[in-house]
Amino acid sequence: MWWFLRIITSAIFLLSIVLSIPVAFDVGGRDSGLAYSLALCSFYFIYSAIAVVTPAESRVRWAISVILRLSQWIVIPGLLIWALGRFAVDAGATNWVERTLQGITTSKSTSWGEWVFGEGGVIETITLGGWDKTLRYSSPVFQLLEGFCTLLVIQAVGQITKWLVNRGRSDTWIIILLIISGSVLASAVYFLWRVAHFPYIDNSDAILIGVTMTSAFFLCAYGIGSGRGNPVESSLLFAYVVLCVYQIFTDYLPSESTEADQHQSSPPDFPPLPPIIMASYSTLLHMLGSLPYAVHSSLSLLYAAFQTITPSVIISLAFRLLVFYCATRIIPAVRESGARALMEEPSLEESDAANWLIGTITYFSPSILIAMYTSLLLQHFSTNDGPDGWTLRGGDPGGNVWRWTNVAATMSLYAVELYLGNEDHDSGLTNHWKMD
Repeated sequence: MWWFLRIITSAIFLLSIVLSIPVAFDVGGRDSGLAYSLALCSFYFIYSAIAVVTPAESRVRWAISVILRLSQWIVIPGLLIWALGRFAVDAGATNWVERTLQGITTSKSTSWGEWVFGEGGVIETITLGGWDKTLRYSSPVFQLLEGFCTLLVIQAVGQITKWLVNRGRSDTWIIILLIISGSVLASAVYFLWRVAHFPYIDNSDAILIGVTMTSAFFLCAYGIGSGRGNPVESSLLFAYVVLCVYQIFTDYLPSESTEADQHQSSPPDFPPLPPIIMASYSTLLHMLGSLPYAVHSSLSLLYAAFQTITPSVIISLAFRLLVFYCATRIIPAVRESGARALMEEPSLEESDAANWLIGTITYFSPSILIAMYTSLLLQHFSTNDGPDGWTLRGGDPGGNVWRWTNVAATMSLYAVELYLGNEDHDSGLTNHWKMD
């Protein structure tokens, strides 16, 4: 029962973070979103630091953890209201250094306390500017960590599939795994075909795509042919390379809304669904319209919150959460060769340095999640002085260099693993990526 409540509370926490941070950016502006993100990250950093410093059996730790865990339901909306109330309008200058120097050189009839600690003061400007720069410079780190954790997950899946094949009913498992690998490869080839038909790909982009996919194909083929890999590993690696390429050419490009608006303005010749389904849909809309005003307003607010997030941000966040979670929970279980480790929290008292590092990352995972999500939002959105304010970037692929670097680094690490590995492949993950 307790594990179910933990899942529910974790899902609510994740949903509140996913919705509240873009709402702060969209409603209050850039400074409001940065202040809210920094306040949330600081709150959960203090919560995690207390859990790390205090002993596991301490009553003080238990009491503080319970108080902070219960107070987060008040802290999250309180910090959101505070950020929207204080930082509702962005400053004119987009560079925090210029804003700080402007505050120093401009003479105002204010006291030193207000000039340093007040609204728009030096401390506030430097803090938000430093948080902004930290998130922007940490974007390549998150990108490279995504590739490294993905490679670890792929190798762990390869070990699990080999264990399934060797434990019995090998023919059945081989057929099932081949079907899964073929489905993954077919899906990857489909999205690669879509990338090849994008009209805005020039010659340099085509050369990069060709070299990358050719290298990935021969690397996967070598892994299968040499016996140091398997079809599941190769298909997952190929699919990840295609995912990176697809994100490079779709994430930062503006959507063509003119044709969509024209199609929306003209009614369709035929209904999209049969009449009985359309009638049921109209009845459902009428029932929803008759709901109490508070419920209707709550649903409208939830819908507006989801509208502030682009699908590319959600996909990137979901994928990073998946690989980071697998790297902190599934990888130790595979290294210890036991499924019981999946149900246990990583401990800081482990003698192995890798387990100690994973335990530390697990404790500070809420702060890392908030920083990673805000970094993704800053990559996909930007501010301007026009009427649109905080909008989706149009054709400014600022993170593409690091995406290509991530692809090259991931394939290089996998090539090194194949070169250093052996045919039985049982100890490839634990030996080559183990930290002593």
